[in-house]
Amino acid sequence: MTTTAKKRLEVRAAVPADVRGIQRLIARVYPGMPNYSLATLRGQINNFPTGCFIALYDNKIVGYCATMRVSKSMAFSAHDWEEITANGFGTRHSAAGEWLYGYEMAVDPKLRGLRIGQRLYDERKELAEELDLHGIVIAGRMPGYARAKRRVDGPADYLDKVVHGKLRDQVISFQLKNQFEPLGVLENYLPEDKQSDGHAAHLVWRNPYVDPDEAPEMRVPRGVESVRLATCQLQARAVKDFDEFIRNIEYFVDVAADYRSDFIVFPELFTLPLLSYETRKLSPTEAIDRLTGYTPRLTKELERMALEYNINIIGGSHPTRADDGDIQNIAYVALRDGSLHTQEKIHPTPNEAFWWNIKGGDSLDVIQTDCGPIGVLICYDSEFPELARRLVDQGARIIFVPFCTDSRLGYMRVRYCAQARAIENQCYVVMSGNVGNLPNVDNMDIQYAQSAILTPCDLPFARDGIAAESTENVETLTMADVNLADLSWARAEGTVRNLRDRRFDLYHIDWDSNPDHAHAPSGGPVPAGGHNAPGGG
Repeated sequence: MTTTAKKRLEVRAAVPADVRGIQRLIARVYPGMPNYSLATLRGQINNFPTGCFIALYDNKIVGYCATMRVSKSMAFSAHDWEEITANGFGTRHSAAGEWLYGYEMAVDPKLRGLRIGQRLYDERKELAEELDLHGIVIAGRMPGYARAKRRVDGPADYLDKVVHGKLRDQVISFQLKNQFEPLGVLENYLPEDKQSDGHAAHLVWRNPYVDPDEAPEMRVPRGVESVRLATCQLQARAVKDFDEFIRNIEYFVDVAADYRSDFIVFPELFTLPLLSYETRKLSPTEAIDRLTGYTPRLTKELERMALEYNINIIGGSHPTRADDGDIQNIAYVALRDGSLHTQEKIHPTPNEAFWWNIKGGDSLDVIQTDCGPIGVLICYDSEFPELARRLVDQGARIIFVPFCTDSRLGYMRVRYCAQARAIENQCYVVMSGNVGNLPNVDNMDIQYAQSAILTPCDLPFARDGIAAESTENVETLTMADVNLADLSWARAEGTVRNLRDRRFDLYHIDWDSNPDHAHAPSGGPVPAGGHNAPGGG
């Protein structure tokens, strides 16, 4: 008789679905310190999925570590935690980096005896060996320094005494046991780490299977990670009822699915034709209130079509009444796995706010899809560069921009900004707009659009940064294949490398409701009852 025993402890690659469990772990490991936001954790995993690991004990996350690939110059030069980790998101990861940089290590304090930290470090070493990297660089905590400060001549002297066995530091001693060698001290690495007086030990582990004198040739392969995108430039037309409206939408979903598109995006406020069969003329506030009543039926139909046609649908945007009574402009994203996601418009235009009393949302996060994380910026939101940067920090490689503009001037504002977002974030941007007009429907008097699929401007992409675009003001479906692997190449080896070259020593963006920084390094296992905060080794 044979039995199958269930593993109680395992270490595996982290996935975005783990972020809440990781956040709870961080709260247990670093009580009283600011935690990572879910957005930051998503960014760490999405930006280098094979470099983040979790340990599970009885299916509970009890350990986590995050790494990224960086160049030798970045790894070995003086730096601080915010600067090298891109404020914790890990977006300075380079697929051409020849060194692995560890910037987070957290182990449940109740399970120190299971050598979880050791297991996570072993995973890091195996990854470095598998990728033929030169080794691992970390900034390890020095939690004994504050207590010994009066007995040593500064942090460098403290590190030297620990290395030579004259003092013991629970973290540094652990790193030395793991064959890490000291490079020196990174002063003011993270001021919030009071036990280390803000400093960190700069440590390196060298891969024994790589010749240290051999010049690195870390070229990023021009692989293929193809995604087919479809953008629907939709004619605003009168309909006799809700079912006719859905038939019009389903036609384009069907066509895009027949062409085996992975995504189709519809315009902003694409549900306004539902007002065309009202029996009397409605005031702007009455009209928008009437539209909100269609929300349950609309979302049900989007979910149905996504499943039946095996396609991810970005449902433009639709006015929706929130629980607090406010009306928001919301994009409904129905994925072909049956899930439904939402993205609020953050910035209503003056017109929306005045005529329809639409309020701005306060949440902006990526949506995980079977083609990787994506983001949605509804029309005016594309004109605020910090929003796209937040999505890309979380790992978005495609940003969808449903828009609704009445004139060419309005359209060009969105178009120029969308192209800028593609260039500065080295990502794809997909625009979808309305054309035509709807008599007797306020704010749909005239429409102007030229929907497009935009790319960065570099060697692997279209010479003008346009993968495909529609003819102006004609109802049509426009499609293009894009290669997500080209983005990885551009970010690592492109003519310019906007994401990696940001000056985090000078500036960064904080999302006020979810502060993503103020973490301290954790270079290794923390003694029970000790106080560490996220970040580092």
